[in-house]
Amino acid sequence: MTTPVCTSASDAATPARQTRPYAPYPSFASYVKARQPVLLRTARSLTANPSDAEDLLQTALTKTYVAWDRIEDHRALDGYVRRALLNTRTSQWRKRKVDEFACDELPEPEALPTGDPAEQQALHDAMWRAITKLPARQRAMVVLRYYEDLSEAQTAEVLGVSVGTVKSAVSRALGKLREDPELSPVR
Repeated sequence: MTTPVCTSASDAATPARQTRPYAPYPSFASYVKARQPVLLRTARSLTANPSDAEDLLQTALTKTYVAWDRIEDHRALDGYVRRALLNTRTSQWRKRKVDEFACDELPEPEALPTGDPAEQQALHDAMWRAITKLPARQRAMVVLRYYEDLSEAQTAEVLGVSVGTVKSAVSRALGKLREDPELSPVR
């Protein structure tokens, strides 16, 4: 015969399965490392595209990182991230609804007629030969203005001169290029 074991009333109320004491995540990085696969599955269920799901999760995790110090109960982190996922996806959906429109045909720009590639290369080479004939200062200004696409002020700043100097030097350089006999077929 076995002897009955005396238990207190509080022991009787505890479920048979004992739960371990909950240890909060020591850092945001440890939380992401532990929970990323589960959260990514949630994000994928909200989007049709795996890349969009990764972007969505990254945005939600960014919001979680910002609020990390304010979240007292780390057991609620998954709920917090899921809510951020859902809210972010809803915002994206609303924006996309306004920004994107379905159409029957793609709005592609009309292709400009292209000439013979050999002629284009010959013109390119002739232009560079003409530019190399310019004085060094004018050549530098033309290259910065038209090949590097800098403004007059940016060109002046790079070369350490005034904007007026750039304007007048570029004007003289363009005049010389117009007079170059090698570029006469272009006109």
